[in-house]
Amino acid sequence: MASMLTCIFRNLPTSSAWAAGISARSLSCSSQLQAAAVQPKSKKTLAKTGVKNIVVVDGVRIPFLQSGTSYADLMPHDLARGALQGLLNRTNIPKNAVDHIVYGTVIQEVKTSNVAREAALGAGFSDRTPAHTVTMACISSNQAMTTGVGMIAAGQCDAVVAGGVELMSDVPIRHNRKMRKAMLTLNKAKTLGQKLALISKIRPDYFAPDLPLVAEFSTSETMGHSADRLAAAFSVSRLEQDEYALRSHTLAKKAQEEGLLQDVVAFKVPGKETVTKDNGIRPSSIEQMAKLKPAFIKPYGTVTAANSSFLTDGASAILLMSEEKALAMGYKPKAYLRDFVYVSQDPKDQLLLGPTYATSKLLERTGLTMADIDAFEFHEAFAGQILANMKALDSDWFAQNYIGKKSKVGAPSLDKFNTWGGSLSLGHPFAATGCRLVITAAHRLKKEGGQYCLVAACAAGGQGHAMIVELYPQ
Repeated sequence: MASMLTCIFRNLPTSSAWAAGISARSLSCSSQLQAAAVQPKSKKTLAKTGVKNIVVVDGVRIPFLQSGTSYADLMPHDLARGALQGLLNRTNIPKNAVDHIVYGTVIQEVKTSNVAREAALGAGFSDRTPAHTVTMACISSNQAMTTGVGMIAAGQCDAVVAGGVELMSDVPIRHNRKMRKAMLTLNKAKTLGQKLALISKIRPDYFAPDLPLVAEFSTSETMGHSADRLAAAFSVSRLEQDEYALRSHTLAKKAQEEGLLQDVVAFKVPGKETVTKDNGIRPSSIEQMAKLKPAFIKPYGTVTAANSSFLTDGASAILLMSEEKALAMGYKPKAYLRDFVYVSQDPKDQLLLGPTYATSKLLERTGLTMADIDAFEFHEAFAGQILANMKALDSDWFAQNYIGKKSKVGAPSLDKFNTWGGSLSLGHPFAATGCRLVITAAHRLKKEGGQYCLVAACAAGGQGHAMIVELYPQ
């Protein structure tokens, strides 16, 4: 990984004024890509007087699978039900002890528009337990969790289950608008003559479907295209991206083989096999990865299938409680959920920079520094997106011109960063990733003896999220 470790910058062309300013400067990323000296760990806590402590009791996910594989014939609520049942089995919480269920989803199945409710009923929760669904692109289960935090902090609930689900194997494909309009009008026709007259107006182009795209509604640009421009703006080379992606797959494979992915629960596919592990972890080689053609900007782009997260099916669930309630029920929590922030910025030029803005804002809000953070769990949408955020965090110029700070935040050291793999290798079911990040953070803190983990993620619409997870005293 020599090229990534030396951080060779190339001035690639870009049309963005802010990106041109960055490309014109040599942004040092030595702190992000070299092992830093061990920092003294913070002993303070982020507990606030008069505010309830909210804890993670436990969290699970069914295996994340590449779309079109073992989950292909299921529906989203089937996957969510599997995660909820896995959580019930793991925690043994009485079903009627859960006050509320919140689930995130992005590509919504219209037949189960409130997937939280349908999954909860299927998992056997009380029909008197309210459930609702939220969406915030790739941070939908982050939103589900923080919604639960707010409900507990407000005294509305003592125990909330949050989660997220995505089934990319079967996304809704609609008739185009002309056909939809014709069909709705036809439904109102009263006589055979009226119906035949309307049918006669239908033309061949009415049958062209509306295909879903992973694209910004406001800009019509695909996220991969934005990632390519972002990588160019921050002079992240193709080789650096491939090396980072290979790192993610290598670390995920190691974690899987060593049994570190404790959040994964087996899921019996009805009528088929029982799935026990993620199937997208595939370490390759730099030579093989280099053979792939650019996926979005052709022929000069640097984002490929190998250095991007893949379309994934999966679901996750996490049990949140007030500390008082958890202890009263005999649980030993895994972690505290401390402070969190949401941010948003220009979806055209800064679509994927949410982690940079959110990390800066959260550290300022909590009074922590990068030196206080023992572990980092960032969502990996693209390798280029991760490396661009690293460079932005480590840039005085970016801090001064875009974050409003006098000096850089500083970038995480890779020896603390996504050390059990990330979305590039484990998979990224859009709405399910947030819970995976949080429970992985809790497990890593316990395994590594750290106190704080910073979780961060980007999302469509130019939005982002960051949260501090604190290890529960052992």
